[in-house]
Amino acid sequence: MSVAPKKPEHTTPAWPMPPSGGYTADDLDTLPDLPPHTELIDGSLVFMTPQSDFHSEIIFVLQDGLRRTAPPDLAVRREMTIVLGRQQRPEPDLIVLRKDAITGPRKTSYEAEDVLLAVEVVSPESVDRDRETKPLKYAKAGIQHFWRVENKREQAVVHVYQLDDATRNYMLTGIHTDRLKLTLPYEIDIDLTLAY
Repeated sequence: MSVAPKKPEHTTPAWPMPPSGGYTADDLDTLPDLPPHTELIDGSLVFMTPQSDFHSEIIFVLQDGLRRTAPPDLAVRREMTIVLGRQQRPEPDLIVLRKDAITGPRKTSYEAEDVLLAVEVVSPESVDRDRETKPLKYAKAGIQHFWRVENKREQAVVHVYQLDDATRNYMLTGIHTDRLKLTLPYEIDIDLTLAY
C-alpha cells in the first residue's frame, strides 16, 4: 500500500502583534525578519511590493542625475528611511541630504532635518500613500522639497513641490516630462527620456 506524498503546508510569516499604541521608529531596527523596505506610517508597518521595471529605471535615472549635479556638501541615498516622528519612518525612493548626516555604513535612517528632498515614484499599490499621506508627513516634518514621479503611458512625469514654511504645505512649482531643469534645491539638469 502506497501513501500519497504529503502536500507542503502554506504558512504565512508570524508577524509580531503590534504593541498598544502602535510601533515606533526605533522598532524598525529591532523587529526580527521584517521584509526589506518595510516602512512605518502612523505606527503601522507597511510592506513594499515588487517594483516594476519603470519604477526601477526612473529611480536609476534620477539618482544618477542628482548625484552628478550635487554640490560636495550634499549626498543622494536610495531607499533609506526618514524619522519624521515617534511613529513615522517612511522610506522614500530617493533622498538628498546633508553629507554630514552620514555617520557610517551601519546607518539605517536619517532625521527629517537632514533631508532637503524626498522623491516618491508612484506605484499602483502606493497611489494614496505617495500622492497624499507621505507628502503631507514630509511637509509637516519640514522637508523643503518633494518630487512625485508618475508613469503616464510609459513616460516619467515629475511633479515638483516646494514647502511653504508658513503653512507647512507643499506648493506645486512645476510639472516636467522630458527634462528636469531646476535651480532648487540646487542646480539640476536631468534628461527624463533616458528612462524609456
